[in-house]
Amino acid sequence: MNGDWLLRGRDGRLSAYRLSADAVLCRAESGPDGPWTDPHRVGGDQRLHPVLAVGQGADGYAHLVSWRPTAEGESGLVHSTHFRPRLAALDWNPVGHPDKRGDRTGTPAVAVDAQGRAHVFVRNGGGGVSLLAQKEKGGWEPWRDLKGEGVQDGLAAVTGESGRVELYAAVPTGLVHWRQEEPGARPVLQETLRAPVRPGTLYALATSAGSTTVFYTDTTGDLCAWRPGGKPAPLLPAAGSGPVAAVRCELDGHDCTLLAQRSASGRVGFAAYPTELEAAGAWWTESGPRLPVDALVSLATDETGRVVAATSSASTGQLLLTRRKVEPGLALEAWRRV
Repeated sequence: MNGDWLLRGRDGRLSAYRLSADAVLCRAESGPDGPWTDPHRVGGDQRLHPVLAVGQGADGYAHLVSWRPTAEGESGLVHSTHFRPRLAALDWNPVGHPDKRGDRTGTPAVAVDAQGRAHVFVRNGGGGVSLLAQKEKGGWEPWRDLKGEGVQDGLAAVTGESGRVELYAAVPTGLVHWRQEEPGARPVLQETLRAPVRPGTLYALATSAGSTTVFYTDTTGDLCAWRPGGKPAPLLPAAGSGPVAAVRCELDGHDCTLLAQRSASGRVGFAAYPTELEAAGAWWTESGPRLPVDALVSLATDETGRVVAATSSASTGQLLLTRRKVEPGLALEAWRRV
């Protein structure tokens, strides 16, 4: 899974995506704070590889990308759009391969610009990154090679408050950053950061009008934040081994960034700090039951602005949910299975 899989749709209802065997399943709220629909298959009967990238535009539409087997030892990418959580998504549409043909080259990442155009990023066979972008009036542009060298799996795509798309990737020497300079333009390599980065730990978030922040774990185990143009800032020791989830929210009248991660104990750790003020410090508070090793965490805000956290496990099929209580601080309701 790559991207936020817990989303608030255009109608204000929350939806959650997960992988199941050779399919993607979706559940959605039937009304505010539930109840939730039963899991339903997304995109028709197409058989998929167990991989999913999710991106969402300002219009609330979810864009889903996966790999499908096409021939012996070969695969191709497919895309679907989900306009409303409680309605059926469009059927999976084949969109090709960054090298024209071959097997899977990496986990894709998706971001959606201000015009609602999905941008699909994926490693290519040359060790760089390729981009496939939607046209504003339908269809897709040709594949574009964004270059790069030694790019590792776990790309982090994000749309800034400007509506322009950015991408972060880990390489053996640190991080690389691409950004669109104009709407609809090809993202260009902007900056390279030399830092000890653990691959597969990146998560990117729009944090101000002019900046996005990428969170990653370094090789000493510290969770760090970096905004291009500045220096990386260690935040606190990572709670666990995978990427964090993050969301901006209002806590007691302050613009804060909330982080969540499955901790080494198996529970979910939460940490919050004033957005872009990493020097203020943060600390983990664990919550909920102990989760399976494959459990994923995602964060969103509901239509009232309350933080919602969810965990999902492919091995158990369980979706657990909690919301912030309507009181000062970051007190959470009891976790419940939905």
